[in-house]
Amino acid sequence: MTPNILLIMADQLAPQFTGTYGHPVVQTPHMDALAARGTRFDAAYCNSPLCAPSRAAFLTGRLPTATGAYDNAADFASSLPTFAHALRAAGYATCLSGKMHFVGPDQLHGFEERLTTDVYPADFAWTPDWRDPLTRIDKWYHNMDSVTQAGPAATTFQIEFDDETTFLARRRILEYAMSGDGSEFGDGRPFAMVVGLMHPHDPYVARPEFWDLYPDANVDMPKNPRRADDPHSTRVRQGNEGDRIAASEADILSARRGYYANTSYFDHNVGILIRTLEEAGLTDNTVVIVTSDHGDMLGERDLWYKMSWFDHSSRVPLVMAGPGVRPGTWDAPCSLIDLFPTMLDIADAEHPCHIPLDGRSLWPSATERAPGQTEAIGEYCAECAPGAPVIMLRRDRWKYIHAAGDPPQLYDLAADPDELTNLAPDHPVAHDFAVEVAARWNDATVSAQVIASQDRRRVITGALGQGAPTHWDYTPPRDASQEYVRNHMDWTVAAAKNRWPPNPHLKVRS
Repeated sequence: MTPNILLIMADQLAPQFTGTYGHPVVQTPHMDALAARGTRFDAAYCNSPLCAPSRAAFLTGRLPTATGAYDNAADFASSLPTFAHALRAAGYATCLSGKMHFVGPDQLHGFEERLTTDVYPADFAWTPDWRDPLTRIDKWYHNMDSVTQAGPAATTFQIEFDDETTFLARRRILEYAMSGDGSEFGDGRPFAMVVGLMHPHDPYVARPEFWDLYPDANVDMPKNPRRADDPHSTRVRQGNEGDRIAASEADILSARRGYYANTSYFDHNVGILIRTLEEAGLTDNTVVIVTSDHGDMLGERDLWYKMSWFDHSSRVPLVMAGPGVRPGTWDAPCSLIDLFPTMLDIADAEHPCHIPLDGRSLWPSATERAPGQTEAIGEYCAECAPGAPVIMLRRDRWKYIHAAGDPPQLYDLAADPDELTNLAPDHPVAHDFAVEVAARWNDATVSAQVIASQDRRRVITGALGQGAPTHWDYTPPRDASQEYVRNHMDWTVAAAKNRWPPNPHLKVRS
C-alpha cells in the first residue's frame, strides 16, 4: 500500500534548541517521541539561511542559483517542477496548509489544494539591492525589536496563523479518513500534505502557558557570546542593527525564553497532527517528516536570526518516522534538497520530467542504514551578502565558507563544534575546497544574474504600485453553501458523513 506523507515545517527552528537534539531545558515531547520511533538526522542543513530561497530549494530539489529564487522577494517560477508536481503525477492528492512563502502569482506550485493564505506578501517589494548592499530597507529588514520587546501575549498574528494552519490541517486529515480510502476526493489516492508553521520565528512573543514553561532561572544564556568578527557576520549584524542597538542581558534572556516557549508551541502543534493521524487510523501508513527552513543564532556569536552559515543559523532539525523507517540517528551531512528525491522513493515514483536534482534520497539511510548523501551545499544570495554569493560546503567533519572579497573560513566541526577557530587559509583542506568552489561557481556570473533579477523586480514593483493594485496573495476558496447542514442535505447524512470514528448504530435515512 502506497504510504501517505505528512511533512511539518517549522520556521527558524534550530535543532540545538530542542529537547529532541539534546537541549536540557527546551521541552519538545512530540518531536522526541517521533525521533524515538524513527530516524533523527544530526547534520541536516538548509540550502540558504533565509525563508523563501530555502523553501524553493526544498520544494524543487535544486539550489538557489538553479531556481533563481535568490531572496525573500525573488519570483518562484511556475515552470519549476516541485515535489508536489511529482507526487501529484504519481497519483497523490497534494495539499498545503500554512506558510510556504511563494513569491509570484503562482501560489500553488503543484499542490492540488491550499487550505490557508500565506503569512507574508507574495510580491517583489522586499527586493534587496546588491548595487548598494549595506543600505537597509527599514520596512522589512530585521532589526533588534524582536530581542528588546520579547515577552508573553494573549495572541499575535503568528499565533493566529499557526492555530488556523493546524486546525485546517487536522480537519483535512480527518476528512481523508472519512472518505474511506485515504483521500478526501474519494478516488483511492494517498495524500501528501505539507504543513508550514510560523513558529518559533521571531518576534519572540509567546502565549502565557508556553512562556510559563521556562522560568528565567532555567533559561541558559548564549554558550559562545564572543562576537564573530568575520566580514559576513559584521554585515549581518549591521543589517539587523545589532551594531548600534545593544541587547541587555535581560533582553537576551527574554528573547531566548520566548524562543523556547514558541518552540514548545510548535511542538504542541506537531502533537496535534500526530494525534490526528492516530485518531484517523492512518499512523501505520503515513511517513511523517519534521524539519525547518533554517535556524536562529539566538545571540550566539552576538548574532540573531539567520542569514549566517554558522550552524545555529544553517542547521535544521530533520526527523522521519513511519512505515519502514528504522529507529536511530544518522550523522552524515545532508540538506533540504535531499527531500525531493526522498519523497520520490517513498512514493516509489520517478521524476516525471527526468530533470536531474541537486539532492540525493535519504530513504535508503532511513530504512536500510545504507550510505547515501554525504554533503550539504548552500548558496546565500540575499541581503547582507557582499554583492556576491556566500557559498557553504559541509562534508565529513569540515565546513568551508566562501564569499568574494572575504577571507575564507574553514571549521573542523568534530574538534570545534562551536566554530570558534577558523583554520583557513593555511590548511590544505581549505585549499582543496577553494579549488572546488572556483570550479563550480563563477562569482561574477552569479552576481550579474542576481543583480539583473533585482533590477527587473524593482521596475515591476514600481510600475505595479501605480494605479489599481493586483495582489498575488492567496485567498483560499470556500463555498459555505456546501458546509455543515444546508437545506439541500439530509442532516442525518451530514451527521454520519462527518463523524469519526463512524457510529455503526447511526441510522441514515435514504
